[in-house]
Amino acid sequence: MSKRTRTLWGSLAAAAMISLLPVSGAVADGYWQCVPFARLMSGIQIFGDARTWWSQATGKYDTGFAPKAGAVLCFKPTGRMTLGHVAFVSQVLTDRVIQVTHANWSMMNGARGQVEQDVTVVDVSPAGDWSEVKVWYDPIRDLGSTVYPTNGFIYQNAQATRIAVATSKLALAQNAAVSLAKQAANQVAATVRASSPLDMINQAADNTDRIAALIQAAQGQDDDKAQAPR
Repeated sequence: MSKRTRTLWGSLAAAAMISLLPVSGAVADGYWQCVPFARLMSGIQIFGDARTWWSQATGKYDTGFAPKAGAVLCFKPTGRMTLGHVAFVSQVLTDRVIQVTHANWSMMNGARGQVEQDVTVVDVSPAGDWSEVKVWYDPIRDLGSTVYPTNGFIYQNAQATRIAVATSKLALAQNAAVSLAKQAANQVAATVRASSPLDMINQAADNTDRIAALIQAAQGQDDDKAQAPR
């Protein structure tokens, strides 16, 4: 098992055990900002606020106004979105409709910092150049009414594309593992009052073993692909 996998397994195991303790305050299950998530998914190595990505891409990455899977759509700062926004293009459906996977956009289950997979973005610009878009907003289960100005798309280079394929699959697998961890923790917490301390530890161990197996399987798939002949 790799160091990265062991570290994640340990964190999930800790989360399961922490859930057994009395809650004294709100603790976030996980919080993603749009920038690190877009960087992880795309492999585009730009840092800093989302509003700076377009200018930083100059001389480092190709940019343009046509959507491509694997690119990052850069939103201009506007209104309450003062830092801008970046979203990973997961699918191109038509020349004016795409799907993005992005973080910290909709309020979901009353919380921000959530990841939304394959949500719809529509080009509503008069020129059809993706300078203005509408974005799916989960609380209303529809496109929002707000029109957002954008800079355009930052495209992956060849190396970033290969990295993104591997990291995006691992990220989704880890996201599934985190969901399983939450479910396991809730199941364990539900039996706390009727269990002895030893039973509590055994239940947590059983659940985290399932989590570790899921992560190990995901890691193994990535390793197999990396070793396969090209």
